[in-house]
Amino acid sequence: MFSITVRDHVMVAHSFRGEVFGPAQRLHGATFLVDATFHRAELDDDNIVVDIGLATEQLKDVLAPLNYRNLDDEPEFDGVNTSTEFLAKVIADRLAGRIGDGRLGDGARGLSEITVTLHESHVAWASYRRAVG
Repeated sequence: MFSITVRDHVMVAHSFRGEVFGPAQRLHGATFLVDATFHRAELDDDNIVVDIGLATEQLKDVLAPLNYRNLDDEPEFDGVNTSTEFLAKVIADRLAGRIGDGRLGDGARGLSEITVTLHESHVAWASYRRAVG
């Protein structure tokens, strides 16, 4: 299996509901380092996994609506604990949609999986992996 990873970051504010979250129940900020890894069994006709430039551009575009936002105020997240794990899935699903509609190039249609990892810090991170297509 081949893969490439592109990286960006996103800065959000949010709060959580539930005792398990302790002090994170209060509004707080988070800066996530975001890795998007694209997987395929065989390289395409150009001997690449996916166009790195397009992958980088699309990751940046997917993150833009989340960046510098209080996620508690976003209607799509109303009543949702926007945990690191949850946000990794949101980002992966949005990237997968862009693969499907051709925004990562025709060669990206051969991708088999995408993994999105959000790094909360140097000691903690969460990932979500999904099939493409």
